Amino acid sequence: MRVSLFVPCFVDQLAPQVGLAAAKVLKRLGHEVDFRAEQTCCGQPSFNSGQWDVAREGALRTIQVFRGADVVVGPSGSCVAMIKKFYPELLQGTPHLAAAEDLAARTFEFSDFLVNRLGVTDVGAKFAKKVTYHDGCHALRELRLKEEPRKLLRAVQGLELIESEEGESCCGFGGLFSAKFPMISTAMVQVKGGALARTGADFVVSSDPSCLLQIGGWLSREGKPILPLHIAEVLAHDA
Repeated sequence: MRVSLFVPCFVDQLAPQVGLAAAKVLKRLGHEVDFRAEQTCCGQPSFNSGQWDVAREGALRTIQVFRGADVVVGPSGSCVAMIKKFYPELLQGTPHLAAAEDLAARTFEFSDFLVNRLGVTDVGAKFAKKVTYHDGCHALRELRLKEEPRKLLRAVQGLELIESEEGESCCGFGGLFSAKFPMISTAMVQVKGGALARTGADFVVSSDPSCLLQIGGWLSREGKPILPLHIAEVLAHDA
């Protein structure tokens, strides 16, 4: 299968290794991966701020960039949710609705694609560490993905998965929410980060790089001995 990799802004600018890891896993499974360099922001920040006219510009550009792609796979629950759930809403009543719905049907979050589209849970990864998993809000609540990443992690050779008591709690990032309401955002990540640290895991893993930036920043400032790692990076380990 030819897979077009959707690389969100956070990955492109702050965590390029996540995109590379996703491509490595897909290639290991025998698929061809292409990266369309003209892709830019999906428009989610503008959408969440109520600037829907600006968000539509981002949506229309993304639709054009991925026109003709067999499947589009992204390593971010929040950005994939924007395309799958909110593009059709954003473009309702316009001539572009059919194209938005078509792209939504061809777009998958990384773990969703592996487990539900390819039927794969064991990707040949080896990672002898203790990890705990953070459910990003968009992946969990908009895309309804909970067991998919856990199935992939449980199949990793040597990995021990430890659940935290706040596994489904929001990390407090929420894009612009963390900038507009920093005190609330910080209080939320204190609850989340504290619970993750108490698991005794070596790494906190998630499918959303923006959540990992929020959680990782707090863990680092507090001197907690647990590091953030994207699920694609775990699955890319094969030695």
